[in-house]
Amino acid sequence: MQLKNKFLLVGVFVTLLLSSVVSYYASSNPDGLEKVAEEKGFLEDATEHNLGDSPLADYGVSGVTDDRLSVALAGAIGVLLMLGISTLMFRFLARRK
Repeated sequence: MQLKNKFLLVGVFVTLLLSSVVSYYASSNPDGLEKVAEEKGFLEDATEHNLGDSPLADYGVSGVTDDRLSVALAGAIGVLLMLGISTLMFRFLARRK
């Protein structure tokens, strides 16, 4: 196996590890936008997003009751989806040349 392929595999593994294990321990404090909305007093005017009830909403997988497993699955699914989409995009763009 070439060094480039090993590097990519290690990168995917580390990304999956971070997204599925470490992300559970991320801060539960509000992000920057939510904090500013709270400070400026318009947070209560916020409405639910149209995709708020989607299968991967709120950094979890709907239907999975274990919080750690739900977050881990959502992270892994997100990474694999983005890896697949970006791979297809780059292959398509590389063929255009």
